[in-house]
Amino acid sequence: MARPHILIVSPASARENNGNWQTASRWMRILAGSGRVRVTVTQEWTNAQAAPDLLIALHARRSASSLAAFADAHPERPSLLVLTGTDLYRDIHAAPAAKESLARATALVVLQPQGLEELDPAVRAKAQVIYQSAPSLHRARPRVGSADIAMIGHLREEKDPLTFMRAAALVTAPAARLLHVGGVLDPALGDAARTTQHTTPRYRWLGALPHMPARRLLRRCRAMAICSRMEGGANVIIEAVTSGVPVLASDVGGNRGMLGEDYAGFFPLGDAAALARLIDRVAADEHFHRKLLRQCAARRRLFAPERERAALLDLVDNLLLRNP
Repeated sequence: MARPHILIVSPASARENNGNWQTASRWMRILAGSGRVRVTVTQEWTNAQAAPDLLIALHARRSASSLAAFADAHPERPSLLVLTGTDLYRDIHAAPAAKESLARATALVVLQPQGLEELDPAVRAKAQVIYQSAPSLHRARPRVGSADIAMIGHLREEKDPLTFMRAAALVTAPAARLLHVGGVLDPALGDAARTTQHTTPRYRWLGALPHMPARRLLRRCRAMAICSRMEGGANVIIEAVTSGVPVLASDVGGNRGMLGEDYAGFFPLGDAAALARLIDRVAADEHFHRKLLRQCAARRRLFAPERERAALLDLVDNLLLRNP
């Protein structure tokens, strides 16, 4: 008997190398590696194409046309919608296409538990949390006398890179360098990065890096900063935690859902001075640095690859059973 075909619709591709693509490629590997199903990834599905047994769509708004076409043409076949940060914290509250995606999908996945609070009760019942994962990397020995702080995220408004740049001018710890990894999606932010690098010696913009070189850089850092205005469940938090690198995070729902309500490394959204104070503290205060490490280590089990794999395969099995 032929194995069921699962199609993952990801608006992002390997070229973008963003969080959505990391989710799509990892889920493809998990599902294909099970040997139970065939898996392909595409950026769009139309009813001119062969219908999969299960459609998995990433992003309620950007995959809305694919999900609508599939649900209309094959209402008997299941679909799964994975909700991103811009979905949960913007689009499903304002964009009709995103709201319609919630209603059309057979099941929903959010990437951290606070995401459930953004859903209306009518659709919350078909949602579940699946934490993403990353293999652990041993923390590497940092440069002697250094306290490098990484920010890994493309230069776009949702990631709020300006707060990281402004903090660089306010940090006082002599050993601190602020290393920014990310490609330019907003030309004005690219100009700001180049200007900041010229005027603020401790800030270095490294541009876009492939996934593994970025992880290897991260594991040598004293801490990682994430300044995002909205996050569904950031891959970079998982990669920091599983590399033994503590996180300094904007105090938004998605980051709280990943790191816990009592985490000591939050700063108010957009507050560059507060971020700079955290960087100075994590650079100079070993007790504080170890506290953040302990709190991150306590979350590590949530991001284990075997946990994500088991949850995803169980959900997919249950969905396929609806239309054997």
